[in-house]
Amino acid sequence: MSLRQMEYFLTVVDEASFTRAAEALHVTQSALSHQIKALERSVGGDLLERLPRGVRLTPMGRAFRPHAELAVRSAVQARRAARAAAGAEGGELHVAAVHSVAVGILPDVFARWRAAHPGVLLHLHEYATTEALEEEVERGTADLAVGPAPHDWPGTVVTVGEEEIVLVVPFDDRFAGRTSVTLPELADRPWVRCAMEPVIEGQRFLDWACGRAGFRPYTAVYTEHTSTAVRMAAAGVGVCTAPSHIVSGAVGEDCVVLTPDPPWRRALTVFSRVPPTGAAEAFVDLLRTSCPTAPAPTTALPPHVCDGTAATALT
Repeated sequence: MSLRQMEYFLTVVDEASFTRAAEALHVTQSALSHQIKALERSVGGDLLERLPRGVRLTPMGRAFRPHAELAVRSAVQARRAARAAAGAEGGELHVAAVHSVAVGILPDVFARWRAAHPGVLLHLHEYATTEALEEEVERGTADLAVGPAPHDWPGTVVTVGEEEIVLVVPFDDRFAGRTSVTLPELADRPWVRCAMEPVIEGQRFLDWACGRAGFRPYTAVYTEHTSTAVRMAAAGVGVCTAPSHIVSGAVGEDCVVLTPDPPWRRALTVFSRVPPTGAAEAFVDLLRTSCPTAPAPTTALPPHVCDGTAATALT
């Protein structure tokens, strides 16, 4: 069994056709069929059922597929990591991030990286939630991830900064002349919230936070991205929460930003399956000098609060 055979197998599965897979792999159909048959002999049974119009996985093929995917991804990541660690010209670094970090922090970081390391190509993978981020990094999609601190991560976690979570209201809001507001003062207000809002102690984050303040929040709109939520809040649809860096850096300061009293802050981390080396280590060092920091908070968000958008802080 070889890595190439597993790559051929996965391509046939993806294309659902030997003909299309051969074209995608730039090999003859007979050579592809030979490699698949050799793979099936090595595992002791048929992985694919040949049909008049395509192919489909056998039960053995379904069991084999996720392991083949992991092996191929790991091999690709191993090659990437070796080239990046050696500082090889033409190397690649795959960075995963939640949406708010991708649009609020990474553009400036990537610009500085390109100036310092033009020979290393960056690939950005964006995700809506911290859970999805963790899953993809564990699968080997990216070399490292940037986002809130992961929960029970088995690999390396490095804190590089801190995010401040703010409240967004329009310019004509009754609190527009203030810099901070307590949560109970917003008990009568509608909220812009995220359809993928994180869950804390069995409740959505805003329900949890407002419940501790003695009221149940009224939801006006659910959104998919924080940038949309901020625009909605600026237009007067409702109050939303978002990391401060996305309000000023990505969306633009066309709204009023209020600090919750007590403030909400959370750690910004880089995490990976193995300790960063070479280009990955250099990227972490660059993040340390680029990410926002803040003084010790009065009230910190639970460390496992994950990414969601809009009213809960975090994409």
